[in-house]
Amino acid sequence: MSFAKGTKPLALLAAAAMLGGGAPITLHLPGSDVVVRVTDLRSHDGVVRACMTSDHSKFPRCTKGGASYKTVVPAADTVTLTFHDVAPGRYAIALLHDENGNGKADRALTMIPREGFGFSRDAPVQMGPPAFDAAAFHVREQNVRQTIRMRYML
Repeated sequence: MSFAKGTKPLALLAAAAMLGGGAPITLHLPGSDVVVRVTDLRSHDGVVRACMTSDHSKFPRCTKGGASYKTVVPAADTVTLTFHDVAPGRYAIALLHDENGNGKADRALTMIPREGFGFSRDAPVQMGPPAFDAAAFHVREQNVRQTIRMRYML
């Protein structure tokens, strides 16, 4: 099928749906990518676990819920991870350098993290993880890039 010069295939589909009286056509418009560069990892051991959420109550753990994106990548000197097709909104990212690959944040004396961690906007940590608002950023129509420095307490 060819289109006349200057016409848009999506506009033609929408017009045909309105005029044809058939079932409505739903078009999927992809979201943005959020690309995160993670620096200052102390080893290549294990993986980097990342979660991004728009739900204040789920940050920084990203527990069950539809407003979260998660990914896991192998550890390296510098890691790049991407959250694909992210809907517009306000999000915060939490990272864990899970050096032993056991799927959880190991702690010493029940409070002090043994493994690395980081947050979007490189939000500061004071007596616990930052608040959602300190790490939050906006995703709109364009792709977003973040650099997050991994931090270690021990």
